[in-house]
Amino acid sequence: MNDVTLDTIRECFEGVIPAVLGTADLEGMPNASYLSQVQYMDREHVALSYQFFNKTRSNILANPHARLTVVNPYTGAQYSLALQYLRTETSGKLFESMKAKLAGLASHTGMSGVFKLLGSDVFRVTEIVCVDRDVAPPPAPQRNVLAALRLCSERLLACRDLAQLFDETMACLDGTLGISHAMLLLHDPAAACLYTVASHGYAQSGVGSEIPLGQGVIGVAAREGTPIRISHMTAEYSYSRAIRQQTEATELACALQTEIPYPGLAESRSQLAVPIQGCERLLGVLYVESAQDLRFSYDDEDALVTLCGQLAMAMHILQNVPVPEPEPEVLVAPAVQGTPLMVRHFADNDCVFFDNDYLIKGVAGAVLWALLQDFVAHGKTAFSNRELRLDQRVRLPDVSDNLEARLVLLARRLCERAAPVRIEKTGRGHFRLCVERPLQLVEA
Repeated sequence: MNDVTLDTIRECFEGVIPAVLGTADLEGMPNASYLSQVQYMDREHVALSYQFFNKTRSNILANPHARLTVVNPYTGAQYSLALQYLRTETSGKLFESMKAKLAGLASHTGMSGVFKLLGSDVFRVTEIVCVDRDVAPPPAPQRNVLAALRLCSERLLACRDLAQLFDETMACLDGTLGISHAMLLLHDPAAACLYTVASHGYAQSGVGSEIPLGQGVIGVAAREGTPIRISHMTAEYSYSRAIRQQTEATELACALQTEIPYPGLAESRSQLAVPIQGCERLLGVLYVESAQDLRFSYDDEDALVTLCGQLAMAMHILQNVPVPEPEPEVLVAPAVQGTPLMVRHFADNDCVFFDNDYLIKGVAGAVLWALLQDFVAHGKTAFSNRELRLDQRVRLPDVSDNLEARLVLLARRLCERAAPVRIEKTGRGHFRLCVERPLQLVEA
């Protein structure tokens, strides 16, 4: 392969300039065709999109050897790759990643009704030859991604709790990696969905909004456990479509009243969703987007995959390292005055309303309802994560309860709604409930 390897020419596989695939039948009759998509896999393998059963396809099945010509869109350099066909994948991580990227390419070229991925053809690359070295110099990078990643890593290492970790992740993406729009979503295994705990760059944070597994670029990345990167706008994988499908599927007449509006760009032209995984478990998804085509490269994907690995480790440590129990805090609830706040709780999904405004549901709703019950009945304002885990009213899942993350979500939701109820952290694993108006609790 001389001095060229696949990982050094990944820009050629972004789909900006179509690749040309040359094949031959058993008699040696050649055939050339343009190819919609080439996917980099590793230093020895690529995957090609299988969309039609045509002459190219029949040649590949009869004769597994082929030639692929690709062009670097930034420099004009051309490379000829010798390929050997290995297999076709019709499901799984590779297939779903290519399917999503193809949807963006199809939308960009006006071929949404024509391009449909039937399979991902995996090839071994046996030779790479640079056929044209008389090229333009590559553009100067906007930033050193590796140096930026190191700085992000140092900042995340200094975080002392989940709230700080989530905020610092958003700040690193914006200030260090130059990514202006991002969301962090965590996995709720019981509800088979992801819920937003932090975001950056949007008019509304969308904290508490949900998206089901398998829907949109975020849901597909979570379900398959693989990064999904789309370089052109496509309605097929947008989160707005996913939310609409979820709403249409429910039979509850009040569904729209209990859904928190999702953040997001009106026209997202580049999207990258990276699963956050640790100990073979899905913890969440980091999602970034841009109004610019081709905003996120293979290098950006590598950087965010690495960042999500550290994020997963930090989340695991912050939620599982034992917390020393301090002396119990004795607090007397101050007298509250004003118009009573009616708090309604719906037991079927732990949905909580403040007066007629929806606030939260699910585990976070159950936590809030338990806190408010103890406040009204006993004047209690000091709580610990440990006692909540033992509280049968909350009904935490046995595995991966994510209680700390739920408390972060609840605290942020209360703050955003400017509610007369707040949660304030008093130490690691401890917090207080602050109530500014009399409460009228109603179990619906």
